[in-house]
Amino acid sequence: MSVIRPFRGLRPKPEYASRVAAPPYDVLNSDEAREMAKGKPYIFLHVNKPEIDLDPSVDHYSPLVYQKGAQNLQKFIADGIIGFDPEPCLYIYRQIMGSHVQTGLVATTSVEEYQQNKIKKHEFTRPDKEDDRVNHIDALNAQVGPVFLTYKAKPAIDAFVKDFCRQEPEFDFTTDDGIRHTVWVVNDSTSIRFLVDEFARMDALYVADGHHRSAAASRIYDMRKKANANHSGREPYGFFLSVIFPHDQMYIMDYNRVVKDLNGLSAEKFLTQLGEKFEVHKSNTAEKPAVKNRFSMYLNHQWYRLTARPSVLNPSDPVERLDVSILQKHCLAPLLGIGDPRKDKRIDFVGGIRGLAELEKRVDSGEMQVAFALFPTSIEDLMSIADAGQVMPPKSTWFEPKLRSGLVVHKIDIE
Repeated sequence: MSVIRPFRGLRPKPEYASRVAAPPYDVLNSDEAREMAKGKPYIFLHVNKPEIDLDPSVDHYSPLVYQKGAQNLQKFIADGIIGFDPEPCLYIYRQIMGSHVQTGLVATTSVEEYQQNKIKKHEFTRPDKEDDRVNHIDALNAQVGPVFLTYKAKPAIDAFVKDFCRQEPEFDFTTDDGIRHTVWVVNDSTSIRFLVDEFARMDALYVADGHHRSAAASRIYDMRKKANANHSGREPYGFFLSVIFPHDQMYIMDYNRVVKDLNGLSAEKFLTQLGEKFEVHKSNTAEKPAVKNRFSMYLNHQWYRLTARPSVLNPSDPVERLDVSILQKHCLAPLLGIGDPRKDKRIDFVGGIRGLAELEKRVDSGEMQVAFALFPTSIEDLMSIADAGQVMPPKSTWFEPKLRSGLVVHKIDIE
């Protein structure tokens, strides 16, 4: 059973939607967010990255930052930029990026099901990032960035969504990056009941992106449940803001690696040792890997094609068969000394949306010495790992397009 619940969304008036919508808090650094927000008093970055409205010397995790976010959210409400729906609703959110179309359902999902692993996870979280989201949610009494969930596609829901989206949308705009965002409000009881019942027949939902947001929602729930002597289980803090997409509409891009040095090896020695685990061939052009178990590597202004040798493959293990695992186990750890990619400062990660030119740039500048491009992890791999109760290596998936923040907010202190 998968519980979804309608809620009184706090959202922009239609004429302001395109000006409010903002990238997620974790895809821009503070300087980038500050620059994007210049001259835009109602872009949602003032709420989800409120440090941009404070002196740059203020620590990003200071209580002042979270207080500023709460003040900015209240100002948006007071100025009439955003407001509550009068009754609980669900929402349909469609994104179009080039030829790719994905249409998901905005709802709140159960924290208890998350804690029971009926909403399945596939990544570890970092305590400092969890703490940041806990403090942000607690100060704002709101979840402002949705968790990106997926489910095994169901024809009945596909048909409903297709039919419903023939109606006039509430929001429909294209952002500067060329992505079109369209939102419909589902506020009739018959449609809401149909969707709630269809999800109730599902065995599980899966966290695609947003592990820190969902973990933070779980901690907030425990805190508030403990503090509420009259806790009933129906409180809004027991649910978290989600956008839920069918698995066959998900678009996962490559998540690539750049490393600062060769761990004391010469380029020649590194290539020789690499050849023990991979077939190594020079390539005349930069090309993304076209199949699993193949990698592209950039070193000394030269691209190479790497193909994992059969001896390193373990197709029976859902984690070890991932290309990110193969590269980590047979190259990054033993040759380059990257034992824990979560903590090692010598490695960085580059989303595939930036292209191979970004890898060349990082290496040619001298900042990094070697780069690796990977074949994207599949959504089927993600779900099989979550089903097995296992955890993917860090930075295994890069989802596009990114969900815009500010289109629908869930207040956790208002029924």
